[in-house]
Amino acid sequence: MRMRRRPILRTAAVGGVAYAAGSSAAKKSTQQSQLEAQQNAQIADLQQQQATPQQQPVAPPPAAAYQQPADLPPVAAPAPSSSTAPEALEQLKQLGELRDSKVLTDAEFEAAKQKILGQL
Repeated sequence: MRMRRRPILRTAAVGGVAYAAGSSAAKKSTQQSQLEAQQNAQIADLQQQQATPQQQPVAPPPAAAYQQPADLPPVAAPAPSSSTAPEALEQLKQLGELRDSKVLTDAEFEAAKQKILGQL
């Protein structure tokens, strides 16, 4: 009877080793396929972002960026050009006279004034 048990024990040992190897390979295969699926999803997301770029909200620069250093003098606003200023003043005087004589309404006067001032 002893002779019969040895082939059965060998078969059981070989079967156990084969089962363990197969189980380990199956786990690795499952992990590998999950990793590949995750990488494919990431690649698809990146490709979609490149195909349709989304507008990222732009944060305004910090307030310190607008401040001038202490050692520099402040920059003055540019003066209106001397050739258009007298013309604009003359036009504004004419508009004022038209408004005073009731040819223009106050709303028309304001619109024309803004148009002239916007050209400066």
